[in-house]
Amino acid sequence: MKRVWENGLLALMIKSTSVAAIVAAASTITINAQAATMTEALVKNYAAAMKSSANSQNINQVARLVSDDALISLSRKGKTTSLDKEAYLKLLQNSWNDTSNYRYDISVDNIVITGGQAKANVTTNESWVKDGQQVSFVTTSRVTLTLSTGNAVLLRAVSQVTIN
Repeated sequence: MKRVWENGLLALMIKSTSVAAIVAAASTITINAQAATMTEALVKNYAAAMKSSANSQNINQVARLVSDDALISLSRKGKTTSLDKEAYLKLLQNSWNDTSNYRYDISVDNIVITGGQAKANVTTNESWVKDGQQVSFVTTSRVTLTLSTGNAVLLRAVSQVTIN
């Protein structure tokens, strides 16, 4: 009986160890899958997607390019406003509704990648017609992009706005 007990206990320990090893391996695979790395290509894809989304005035596509935790700081003539995602999207939507002939262009340079984030200098040029007048904005920003479901999304932006 003692021998059966020892064999039973040994078998149970082996089975438990196997289950623990499988769980540990699965956890490692999950962690590795989540630990994706930001790339310069993802940053450039972000810029292309933002240009396309803004020019088509597709607020849902723009929303997918902005993190739910985003914070956007806009400065002009010494005054600064901070916007969260919801406020940023509302401002953008209101601008589109109040104007015509909206055009958006974006350029990215000085990309620095660290793990799942990238910092970059971004310049956007926006133009539209409002009340018969041509208006153009140039915004220079230092942005932080983060990974979300394998794509780069805007997390932080510190921006200086110039109206021409």
